Amino acid sequence: MATQAVKVKHEESQGGGPGELGKRLTGTVQDTREFLHDVRVEMKQVTWPSRDDVVSTTSVVIATVFFFGVFLAVVDWLVQRGVTYIFKVFGV
Repeated sequence: MATQAVKVKHEESQGGGPGELGKRLTGTVQDTREFLHDVRVEMKQVTWPSRDDVVSTTSVVIATVFFFGVFLAVVDWLVQRGVTYIFKVFGV
């Protein structure tokens, strides 16, 4: 029984015959069409943000990135100065 199941599974993985490739290609095209149809249906159900929402959230992101960029630059500069000072003190 187990040998028969393995044999059937092996035949399925091999394609089964010359007509099987055509069925798989047709199935793939049909699956792709169905997928794209489902995507269109789902995209119609999406609640898209308004232009004002997008502009306000984008400006918040830009301001936040600017703030943290400046903050990290200052921290980096302070750490660099501190390490340089420590190296001078210990003569390294």
